Amino acid sequence: MKGKLLLVAVSMLMSFATQAVEGRTVNYRVDGQEFEGYYISPDAKAPLMLMIHDWDGLTDYEIKRAQMLAEEGYAVFVADMFGAGVRPTKVEDKRQHTGELYKDRQKMRALLNGALQMADSLGANTELTVAMGYCFGGAAVLEMARSGAEMKGFVTFHGGLKTPQGQDYSKTKSSLLILHGAADQAISMEDFVALSRELEKASVENEMIVYSGAPHAFTVYGSDSYRQVADYKSWQRFLSYLKAVNPS
Repeated sequence: MKGKLLLVAVSMLMSFATQAVEGRTVNYRVDGQEFEGYYISPDAKAPLMLMIHDWDGLTDYEIKRAQMLAEEGYAVFVADMFGAGVRPTKVEDKRQHTGELYKDRQKMRALLNGALQMADSLGANTELTVAMGYCFGGAAVLEMARSGAEMKGFVTFHGGLKTPQGQDYSKTKSSLLILHGAADQAISMEDFVALSRELEKASVENEMIVYSGAPHAFTVYGSDSYRQVADYKSWQRFLSYLKAVNPS
């Protein structure tokens, strides 16, 4: 019976977004390059989620998640990290675009800050911002955390966890929530443990959760990696975290 109830709850979760709050595509520029983000907001006072996409680029997946968050009362700006019209489908192209940003951390930070500035220009409540991301986007969120960005919190879903040489978390100003799959073959448990030690050394408040049997990209519904239980549990923990860092 518990299993059936959980599956019903997950089904409700995945179909939660409605047309009550409508989002829109937003064209913006960072350092002369064109980007195409997505913005949705239930009202001007809503806390902002800065969402960073995975290595597929900004797709319907991020839009769906943004709509779900809007129904929970949050504004969402989904950043575009690759450029307008760049939505790679081949693995080698995905590696190219993410690899360029992994090699140029200053550009990665500039794109993250540029997206936040665009959200601010749209009237988003950027004083109450949480940065969150999936896979590659999770790694970008940690880059933002290490930069000392003024955020209410940082959240990663099956994100990259390694710290680049020469960086640390000494400038991090807010807590981290790390949601990871125990069966992830792309980001190892060794990476997970190493990050935990780094955060403790830097005295950064954190919560790191591992979901048994969950592979990399366990939240991506419709894929072979999708795991309903891990998706549901991680999403619920995410929502409770948001309420804790931005109490009403």
